Amino acid sequence: MKKSIQIFTIIAASFLTFAIFVSYSNNSSKEGRAYKTFSGEKGAGQGTPQVVENLKLKKEYSFAGEGFPMNNFDVYERLERELLVNTYWHSNTILNIKASTRFFPLFEKILKEEGVPDDFKYIAVAESNLRNVKSPAGACGMWQFMQGNAEHYNMEISKDVDERYHVEKSTRAACALIKDLKKRFGSWTMAAAAYNFGETRLAKEIDVQRAKTYFDLNLNEETSRYLFRLIAIKELIENPMDFGYYLEKEDYYQPLDRYKVIEVDQSVENLGDFAVEHGTTYRVLKIYNPWLRSSSLSNPSGKVYKIMVPK
Repeated sequence: MKKSIQIFTIIAASFLTFAIFVSYSNNSSKEGRAYKTFSGEKGAGQGTPQVVENLKLKKEYSFAGEGFPMNNFDVYERLERELLVNTYWHSNTILNIKASTRFFPLFEKILKEEGVPDDFKYIAVAESNLRNVKSPAGACGMWQFMQGNAEHYNMEISKDVDERYHVEKSTRAACALIKDLKKRFGSWTMAAAAYNFGETRLAKEIDVQRAKTYFDLNLNEETSRYLFRLIAIKELIENPMDFGYYLEKEDYYQPLDRYKVIEVDQSVENLGDFAVEHGTTYRVLKIYNPWLRSSSLSNPSGKVYKIMVPK
């Protein structure tokens, strides 16, 4: 009887030892796979690392050539917040990184031609995530123009046409506005703040608070975070791997630069028919020409409109 008990005890102990060994091996294997996935290897169902780390900020940051006073604890913490928020807002950030290659080449060309610092292209990301959207307040397009400002900078807004959604024309209008703001407020950082906050409101706050720089102003939350968000977006798009975003060349969205231009100087009753006539679809026509806001184009004055059609 005693001998049977001893044999049973030995078998049970052996089984327990084996179970512990298997469990440890499985855990080690999982940890290895997680590490490899984070390091850039891809596999089915993998590629989304769940690693959360604090960020180490650099000693120097600048926007449009104007430095941030990083020795100021308030400036440091405000920038750290935006870097953390945008780094770990994975879906939004990776979509912005992917879309940047579609629109930045055009933005960079226009900004250079208009004499505006290249960093201002990040305003379109902060304002609209590079999408032709309409805000609850009524601001439209990638650069988020209100109707009054849009018309002031010669953009057409009608039942059928809204040039706030025209990528090139709205970008040139944004450049004109930014240069006017720089002339009024004396710095590019103040110009960026005024773009978001409104120039009349910003001038009033500068006067009331006796502030000399953007960093000294106590504004509403959105504009208080605005310049820091621009820097965070800039860092993430320019250096995605530093923040754990690994993309292959083919992952980025390609520019919509293969098209022909059709000049139209009369009304178009049905844009669906127009699309088919030119070898495309209504959906694709609207992707290339988001400024066409209805299913037709009324043109009693005979104005020449340039409509892009993919080749």
